[in-house]
Amino acid sequence: QVQLVESGGGLVQAGGSLRLSCAASGTIFAINVMGWYRQAPGKQRELVATITNNNYVNYGASVKGRFTISRDNAENTVVLQMNSLYVEDTAIYYCTLANGGGIPTHYWGEGTLVTVSS
Repeated sequence: QVQLVESGGGLVQAGGSLRLSCAASGTIFAINVMGWYRQAPGKQRELVATITNNNYVNYGASVKGRFTISRDNAENTVVLQMNSLYVEDTAIYYCTLANGGGIPTHYWGEGTLVTVSS
């Protein structure tokens, strides 16, 4: 089985920065996509950013230019550096792993809360 453990959430003022980390353990295939989604109160879960095992990245429109995703394949970790945070970035952030090629198996972390105050 695969487990995803997130860390780094918390409270920050608007304009500030936070760094989220996620460590995956278990059987991780060489071909995979790791990333982050978020869900704000009363809203649907939305894409934040994803990164493939060969470092192809994709960002949600609302975070492009402010957030940066990176990964360490040897450690099976993914990091989300969040800069210039807005109050609207307040949400629970979920780490995700699509494990394997073809039809991958999807895993989710339990989520970490990011609160941006005005």
